[in-house]
Amino acid sequence: MARTPGQAARRDPDWEGVRLHVVSGKGGTGKTTLAAALALALAADGGRVLLIEVEGRQGIAELFGIAALPYEERRIAAVSRAQLGLPPDDGGGGGGGEVFALAIDPEQALLEYLEMFYKLGRAGKALQKVGFVDFATTIAPGVRDVLLTGKACEAARRKGPDGRRRYDAVVMDAPPTGRLTRFLNVNAEVAGLARIGPIHTQAQAVMRVLKSPETAVHLVTLLEEMPVQETVDGFAELREARLPVGGVMVNMVRPPVLDAAAVAAVDGNHREEVALALGEAGLGGRSRKPETVRAAVEPLLDPLLEQAREHAERVELEREQRADLQQLRLPTYELPLLGEGVDLGGLYRLAGELKRQGAA
Repeated sequence: MARTPGQAARRDPDWEGVRLHVVSGKGGTGKTTLAAALALALAADGGRVLLIEVEGRQGIAELFGIAALPYEERRIAAVSRAQLGLPPDDGGGGGGGEVFALAIDPEQALLEYLEMFYKLGRAGKALQKVGFVDFATTIAPGVRDVLLTGKACEAARRKGPDGRRRYDAVVMDAPPTGRLTRFLNVNAEVAGLARIGPIHTQAQAVMRVLKSPETAVHLVTLLEEMPVQETVDGFAELREARLPVGGVMVNMVRPPVLDAAAVAAVDGNHREEVALALGEAGLGGRSRKPETVRAAVEPLLDPLLEQAREHAERVELEREQRADLQQLRLPTYELPLLGEGVDLGGLYRLAGELKRQGAA
Protein backbone atom coordinates (compact mmCIF):
# COMPACT_ATOMS: atom_id res chain seq x y z
CA MET A 1 0.00 0.00 0.00
CA ALA A 2 1.53 3.30 -1.09
CA ARG A 3 1.45 6.41 1.01
CA THR A 4 2.43 9.84 -0.15
CA PRO A 5 3.45 12.90 1.89
CA GLY A 6 0.47 14.57 3.48
CA GLN A 7 -1.57 11.46 4.08
CA ALA A 8 -2.69 10.76 7.64
CA ALA A 9 -0.31 8.65 9.66
CA ARG A 10 -1.48 5.31 10.95
CA ARG A 11 -1.45 4.64 14.67
CA ASP A 12 0.51 1.44 14.22
CA PRO A 13 3.72 1.33 12.16
CA ASP A 14 3.99 -1.15 9.31
CA TRP A 15 6.93 -2.99 10.88
CA GLU A 16 5.72 -3.77 14.38
CA GLY A 17 7.96 -6.48 15.83
CA VAL A 18 10.85 -5.90 13.43
CA ARG A 19 14.12 -5.30 15.26
CA LEU A 20 16.62 -5.39 12.40
CA HIS A 21 15.96 -3.07 9.45
CA VAL A 22 18.33 -3.62 6.51
CA VAL A 23 18.37 -0.67 4.09
CA SER A 24 19.84 -1.00 0.60
CA GLY A 25 19.43 0.49 -2.85
CA LYS A 26 21.22 1.28 -6.07
CA GLY A 27 24.18 3.61 -5.66
CA GLY A 28 23.11 7.25 -5.78
CA THR A 29 19.58 6.70 -4.50
CA GLY A 30 20.38 7.98 -0.99
CA LYS A 31 20.23 4.71 0.95
CA THR A 32 22.56 5.96 3.68
CA THR A 33 20.46 9.09 4.13
CA LEU A 34 17.23 7.12 4.43
CA ALA A 35 18.82 4.54 6.74
CA ALA A 36 19.75 7.43 9.06
CA ALA A 37 16.27 8.98 8.70
CA LEU A 38 14.65 5.63 9.52
CA ALA A 39 16.80 5.31 12.65
CA LEU A 40 15.67 8.77 13.81
CA ALA A 41 12.04 7.92 13.07
CA LEU A 42 12.24 4.66 15.03
CA ALA A 43 13.72 6.47 18.03
CA ALA A 44 11.26 9.38 18.11
CA ASP A 45 8.81 7.72 20.48
CA GLY A 46 11.43 7.06 23.13
CA GLY A 47 13.33 4.11 21.72
CA ARG A 48 17.04 3.31 21.61
CA VAL A 49 18.17 2.64 18.06
CA LEU A 50 21.54 1.55 16.71
CA LEU A 51 22.53 2.71 13.21
CA ILE A 52 25.21 0.54 11.61
CA GLU A 53 27.30 1.01 8.49
CA VAL A 54 29.36 -1.79 6.99
CA GLU A 55 31.12 -0.30 3.96
CA GLY A 56 33.74 1.85 5.68
CA ARG A 57 32.65 5.08 3.96
CA GLN A 58 31.87 7.01 7.17
CA GLY A 59 28.65 8.22 5.55
CA ILE A 60 26.86 8.37 8.90
CA ALA A 61 29.49 10.66 10.40
CA GLU A 62 29.23 12.96 7.38
CA LEU A 63 25.44 13.12 7.58
CA PHE A 64 25.43 14.03 11.28
CA GLY A 65 28.42 16.36 11.00
CA ILE A 66 30.55 14.48 13.52
CA ALA A 67 34.05 13.01 13.59
CA ALA A 68 34.72 9.64 11.95
CA LEU A 69 33.13 6.84 13.93
CA PRO A 70 35.44 4.37 15.69
CA TYR A 71 34.68 0.69 16.12
CA GLU A 72 32.44 1.26 19.11
CA GLU A 73 28.80 2.19 19.63
CA ARG A 74 28.42 5.91 20.21
CA ARG A 75 25.41 8.11 20.87
CA ILE A 76 25.04 10.52 17.94
CA ALA A 77 21.55 12.01 18.34
CA ALA A 78 18.62 12.59 20.64
CA VAL A 79 15.30 12.86 18.86
CA SER A 80 11.68 13.59 19.75
CA ARG A 81 8.42 13.77 17.85
CA ALA A 82 8.52 17.56 18.03
CA GLN A 83 11.90 17.61 16.26
CA LEU A 84 10.35 15.61 13.43
CA GLY A 85 7.45 18.04 13.12
CA LEU A 86 4.99 15.53 14.61
CA PRO A 87 2.26 16.15 17.21
CA PRO A 88 2.67 14.64 20.70
CA ASP A 89 1.77 11.00 21.06
CA ASP A 90 -1.64 11.11 22.73
CA GLY A 91 -1.36 7.40 23.41
CA GLY A 92 0.66 8.09 26.52
CA GLY A 93 4.09 7.39 25.02
CA GLY A 94 7.24 8.63 26.70
CA GLY A 95 9.63 11.34 25.62
CA GLY A 96 12.23 11.28 22.91
CA GLY A 97 14.74 8.57 22.21
CA GLU A 98 18.37 8.14 21.25
CA VAL A 99 20.28 7.03 18.18
CA PHE A 100 23.62 5.33 18.53
CA ALA A 101 25.95 4.57 15.62
CA LEU A 102 28.60 1.98 14.80
CA ALA A 103 30.93 1.76 11.82
CA ILE A 104 31.92 -1.91 11.63
CA ASP A 105 35.55 -2.50 10.70
CA PRO A 106 36.07 -6.06 9.35
CA GLU A 107 39.55 -6.38 10.84
CA GLN A 108 38.43 -5.27 14.29
CA ALA A 109 35.38 -7.53 14.03
CA LEU A 110 37.62 -10.51 13.22
CA LEU A 111 39.89 -9.75 16.17
CA GLU A 112 36.81 -9.54 18.39
CA TYR A 113 35.62 -12.86 16.96
CA LEU A 114 39.00 -14.53 17.55
CA GLU A 115 39.00 -13.34 21.14
CA MET A 116 35.40 -14.43 21.71
CA PHE A 117 35.71 -17.95 20.29
CA TYR A 118 39.42 -18.75 20.54
CA LYS A 119 40.63 -16.52 23.42
CA LEU A 120 43.60 -15.41 21.33
CA GLY A 121 43.96 -11.99 22.97
CA ARG A 122 47.47 -10.71 22.24
CA ALA A 123 48.01 -13.41 19.68
CA GLY A 124 45.14 -11.97 17.65
CA LYS A 125 46.81 -8.56 17.65
CA ALA A 126 50.05 -10.19 16.54
CA LEU A 127 48.19 -11.76 13.62
CA GLN A 128 46.97 -8.30 12.69
CA LYS A 129 50.51 -6.95 12.65
CA VAL A 130 51.72 -9.59 10.20
CA GLY A 131 48.76 -9.00 7.90
CA PHE A 132 46.84 -12.20 8.59
CA VAL A 133 43.62 -10.40 9.51
CA ASP A 134 43.56 -8.38 6.30
CA PHE A 135 44.40 -11.53 4.35
CA ALA A 136 41.58 -13.50 5.96
CA THR A 137 38.90 -10.85 5.36
CA THR A 138 40.03 -10.31 1.76
CA ILE A 139 40.70 -13.85 0.57
CA ALA A 140 37.55 -15.23 2.21
CA PRO A 141 34.80 -12.61 1.67
CA GLY A 142 32.20 -15.00 3.03
CA VAL A 143 33.92 -14.82 6.42
CA ARG A 144 34.00 -11.03 6.17
CA ASP A 145 30.25 -10.91 5.56
CA VAL A 146 29.59 -13.27 8.47
CA LEU A 147 31.47 -10.87 10.73
CA LEU A 148 29.64 -7.79 9.43
CA THR A 149 26.15 -9.24 9.48
CA GLY A 150 26.89 -11.11 12.68
CA LYS A 151 27.66 -7.89 14.53
CA ALA A 152 24.34 -6.38 13.45
CA CYS A 153 22.40 -9.52 14.41
CA GLU A 154 24.15 -9.68 17.78
CA ALA A 155 23.20 -6.05 18.49
CA ALA A 156 19.57 -6.76 17.55
CA ARG A 157 19.42 -9.67 20.01
CA ARG A 158 21.64 -8.27 22.77
CA LYS A 159 20.18 -7.94 26.26
CA GLY A 160 21.29 -5.88 29.22
CA PRO A 161 21.72 -6.98 32.84
CA ASP A 162 18.01 -6.38 33.42
CA GLY A 163 17.09 -8.88 30.71
CA ARG A 164 15.69 -6.22 28.37
CA ARG A 165 16.93 -5.69 24.82
CA ARG A 166 19.76 -3.20 24.64
CA TYR A 167 18.25 -1.64 21.49
CA ASP A 168 14.64 -1.40 20.43
CA ALA A 169 15.76 -1.53 16.80
CA VAL A 170 18.92 -1.80 14.70
CA VAL A 171 19.17 -0.18 11.26
CA MET A 172 21.89 -1.42 8.91
CA ASP A 173 23.10 0.71 6.02
CA ALA A 174 23.85 -2.30 3.81
CA PRO A 175 25.80 -2.68 0.54
CA PRO A 176 24.07 -1.70 -2.74
CA THR A 177 21.29 -3.86 -4.18
CA GLY A 178 23.56 -5.65 -6.64
CA ARG A 179 25.57 -7.21 -3.79
CA LEU A 180 22.85 -7.36 -1.15
CA THR A 181 21.49 -10.91 -1.44
CA ARG A 182 24.94 -12.44 -1.50
CA PHE A 183 25.97 -10.27 1.45
CA LEU A 184 22.97 -11.37 3.51
CA ASN A 185 22.95 -15.03 2.47
CA VAL A 186 26.11 -15.71 4.47
CA ASN A 187 25.26 -19.31 5.29
CA ALA A 188 25.59 -20.28 1.63
CA GLU A 189 28.73 -18.18 1.27
CA VAL A 190 30.66 -19.95 4.01
CA ALA A 191 29.36 -23.46 3.32
CA GLY A 192 32.38 -24.29 1.19
CA LEU A 193 34.78 -22.72 3.67
CA ALA A 194 33.62 -24.21 6.94
CA ARG A 195 31.12 -27.05 7.22
CA ILE A 196 31.65 -27.39 10.96
CA GLY A 197 33.14 -25.33 13.76
CA PRO A 198 32.56 -21.80 15.09
CA ILE A 199 32.40 -20.03 11.70
CA HIS A 200 29.73 -22.45 10.49
CA THR A 201 27.82 -22.13 13.77
CA GLN A 202 28.06 -18.35 13.62
CA ALA A 203 26.77 -18.28 10.03
CA GLN A 204 23.78 -20.42 10.97
CA ALA A 205 23.00 -18.17 13.94
CA VAL A 206 23.16 -15.11 11.69
CA MET A 207 20.81 -16.67 9.15
CA ARG A 208 18.29 -17.53 11.86
CA VAL A 209 18.04 -13.81 12.64
CA LEU A 210 18.12 -12.62 9.02
CA LYS A 211 15.33 -14.98 7.97
CA SER A 212 13.16 -14.36 11.01
CA PRO A 213 10.12 -12.06 11.32
CA GLU A 214 12.37 -9.75 13.36
CA THR A 215 14.15 -8.66 10.16
CA ALA A 216 12.93 -6.60 7.19
CA VAL A 217 14.95 -5.62 4.11
CA HIS A 218 13.94 -2.26 2.65
CA LEU A 219 15.10 -0.99 -0.74
CA VAL A 220 15.58 2.67 -1.69
CA THR A 221 14.87 3.81 -5.23
CA LEU A 222 14.21 6.85 -7.40
CA LEU A 223 11.39 7.28 -9.91
CA GLU A 224 13.80 6.49 -12.72
CA GLU A 225 13.99 3.44 -14.96
CA MET A 226 17.30 1.89 -13.85
CA PRO A 227 16.83 2.28 -10.07
CA VAL A 228 13.26 0.97 -10.29
CA GLN A 229 14.30 -2.05 -12.36
CA GLU A 230 17.11 -2.81 -9.92
CA THR A 231 14.61 -2.54 -7.05
CA VAL A 232 12.19 -4.95 -8.73
CA ASP A 233 15.04 -7.39 -9.44
CA GLY A 234 16.38 -6.93 -5.91
CA PHE A 235 13.12 -7.92 -4.28
CA ALA A 236 12.87 -10.93 -6.61
CA GLU A 237 16.34 -12.08 -5.49
CA LEU A 238 15.47 -11.56 -1.83
CA ARG A 239 12.33 -13.64 -2.19
CA GLU A 240 14.22 -16.38 -4.01
CA ALA A 241 16.74 -16.47 -1.16
CA ARG A 242 13.83 -16.52 1.32
CA LEU A 243 14.96 -13.33 2.97
CA PRO A 244 12.23 -11.14 4.51
CA VAL A 245 11.29 -8.27 2.21
CA GLY A 246 10.35 -4.92 3.70
CA GLY A 247 9.13 -1.74 2.05
CA VAL A 248 10.01 0.49 -0.88
CA MET A 249 11.44 3.92 -0.07
CA VAL A 250 11.06 6.24 -3.05
CA ASN A 251 13.56 9.05 -2.54
CA MET A 252 13.95 12.52 -4.07
CA VAL A 253 10.35 12.83 -5.29
CA ARG A 254 9.90 16.20 -6.98
CA PRO A 255 6.65 18.12 -6.43
CA PRO A 256 4.31 18.49 -9.43
CA VAL A 257 4.58 21.82 -11.22
CA LEU A 258 1.62 21.39 -13.58
CA ASP A 259 -1.72 19.78 -12.80
CA ALA A 260 -2.94 16.76 -14.76
CA ALA A 261 -4.94 18.84 -17.23
CA ALA A 262 -1.98 21.07 -18.01
CA VAL A 263 0.30 18.08 -18.52
CA ALA A 264 -2.23 16.49 -20.88
CA ALA A 265 -2.45 19.71 -22.92
CA VAL A 266 1.28 20.24 -23.39
CA ASP A 267 1.49 18.58 -26.81
CA GLY A 268 -0.87 21.05 -28.46
CA ASN A 269 -0.07 24.42 -30.03
CA HIS A 270 -0.56 26.85 -27.18
CA ARG A 271 1.69 29.77 -28.13
CA GLU A 272 -1.16 32.26 -28.34
CA GLU A 273 -2.69 31.15 -25.05
CA VAL A 274 0.66 31.31 -23.24
CA ALA A 275 1.45 34.71 -24.74
CA LEU A 276 -1.93 36.03 -23.60
CA ALA A 277 -1.45 34.60 -20.09
CA LEU A 278 2.01 36.15 -19.81
CA GLY A 279 0.63 39.50 -20.87
CA GLU A 280 -2.19 39.29 -18.33
CA ALA A 281 0.40 38.47 -15.67
CA GLY A 282 2.14 41.76 -16.46
CA LEU A 283 5.24 40.35 -18.13
CA GLY A 284 4.59 42.46 -21.22
CA GLY A 285 5.22 45.71 -19.42
CA ARG A 286 2.71 48.47 -18.83
CA SER A 287 1.67 48.78 -22.42
CA ARG A 288 -1.76 47.44 -23.36
CA LYS A 289 -1.06 47.30 -27.07
CA PRO A 290 -1.23 43.64 -28.19
CA GLU A 291 1.72 44.00 -30.55
CA THR A 292 3.89 45.53 -27.81
CA VAL A 293 2.93 42.86 -25.30
CA ARG A 294 3.55 40.09 -27.86
CA ALA A 295 6.99 41.48 -28.69
CA ALA A 296 7.89 41.57 -24.98
CA VAL A 297 6.82 38.00 -24.18
CA GLU A 298 7.90 36.38 -27.47
CA PRO A 299 11.45 35.51 -26.19
CA LEU A 300 9.87 33.68 -23.25
CA LEU A 301 7.52 31.45 -25.20
CA ASP A 302 9.83 28.77 -26.60
CA PRO A 303 11.80 28.21 -23.34
CA LEU A 304 8.57 27.98 -21.33
CA LEU A 305 6.90 25.58 -23.75
CA GLU A 306 10.05 23.43 -23.90
CA GLN A 307 10.19 23.24 -20.10
CA ALA A 308 6.52 22.27 -20.05
CA ARG A 309 7.18 19.46 -22.54
CA GLU A 310 10.15 18.21 -20.49
CA HIS A 311 8.05 18.30 -17.33
CA ALA A 312 5.24 16.37 -19.03
CA GLU A 313 7.72 13.71 -20.18
CA ARG A 314 9.10 13.40 -16.65
CA VAL A 315 5.61 13.12 -15.18
CA GLU A 316 4.76 10.33 -17.62
CA LEU A 317 8.03 8.50 -16.87
CA GLU A 318 7.39 8.76 -13.13
CA ARG A 319 3.84 7.48 -13.62
CA GLU A 320 5.21 4.41 -15.41
CA GLN A 321 7.81 3.80 -12.69
CA ARG A 322 5.19 4.12 -9.94
CA ALA A 323 3.07 1.56 -11.76
CA ASP A 324 6.03 -0.87 -11.82
CA LEU A 325 6.61 -0.36 -8.09
CA GLN A 326 2.94 -0.89 -7.30
CA GLN A 327 3.20 -4.34 -8.89
CA LEU A 328 5.45 -5.32 -5.97
CA ARG A 329 2.47 -4.91 -3.60
CA LEU A 330 4.69 -3.70 -0.78
CA PRO A 331 4.38 -0.73 1.59
CA THR A 332 5.77 2.26 -0.28
CA TYR A 333 6.97 5.56 1.18
CA GLU A 334 7.71 8.68 -0.85
CA LEU A 335 10.31 11.15 0.38
CA PRO A 336 10.61 14.66 -1.10
CA LEU A 337 13.58 16.02 -3.00
CA LEU A 338 15.37 18.51 -0.75
CA GLY A 339 16.54 21.25 -3.10
CA GLU A 340 19.31 22.52 -0.85
CA GLY A 341 20.75 19.07 -0.21
CA VAL A 342 20.46 17.03 2.96
CA ASP A 343 21.68 18.83 6.05
CA LEU A 344 20.77 17.81 9.58
CA GLY A 345 17.48 19.69 9.39
CA GLY A 346 16.64 17.92 6.14
CA LEU A 347 17.48 14.57 7.69
CA TYR A 348 14.99 15.20 10.51
CA ARG A 349 12.41 16.26 7.93
CA LEU A 350 12.81 12.97 6.06
CA ALA A 351 12.54 11.09 9.36
CA GLY A 352 9.25 12.89 10.03
CA GLU A 353 7.92 11.85 6.62
CA LEU A 354 8.82 8.22 7.25
CA LYS A 355 7.08 8.40 10.61
CA ARG A 356 3.93 9.98 9.15
CA GLN A 357 3.71 7.39 6.40
CA GLY A 358 3.95 4.44 8.78
CA ALA A 359 7.51 3.26 8.19
CA ALA A 360 8.34 3.65 11.90
